[in-house]
Amino acid sequence: MSKVEDEIAKIVEANGASLYGIETVTEFEETIYRVLITKTGGITLDLCADISNALSPFLDVNPPLSGKYRLEVSSPGIERKLTKPIHFKNAIGEKVKVKVMGGEKLKGELKSADDEGITVTTKQGDESYRYDELGTVKTYFEW
Repeated sequence: MSKVEDEIAKIVEANGASLYGIETVTEFEETIYRVLITKTGGITLDLCADISNALSPFLDVNPPLSGKYRLEVSSPGIERKLTKPIHFKNAIGEKVKVKVMGGEKLKGELKSADDEGITVTTKQGDESYRYDELGTVKTYFEW
């Protein structure tokens, strides 16, 4: 994590939430610097606004990007990408879609996760993978 990300994490934590991740995206020709946060019990719009207001002065002095961008603070959502071991550990028991390196795709319930890899319960049984074997992994919700 960079120094800027470390400071962002401290500001988020000082406001009672945890930093889930940071992403930079371009939507409708606008660059968005998105700070994703989580909190036990959920995220509110007021919390996002408070963290945004706390981050703005810091990012004015320590710009994370060159050029213009819009800061957005939000929850990663109910259907979210899992990229770090802590993301997987916090998602145990949730439904996941997994793309394995090499093209295999599977769906199932995230049964376990540790610092080495994950186990997913599928219709065929339990399947285990090391993190370096995984492509994209996302939680999903069946409506």
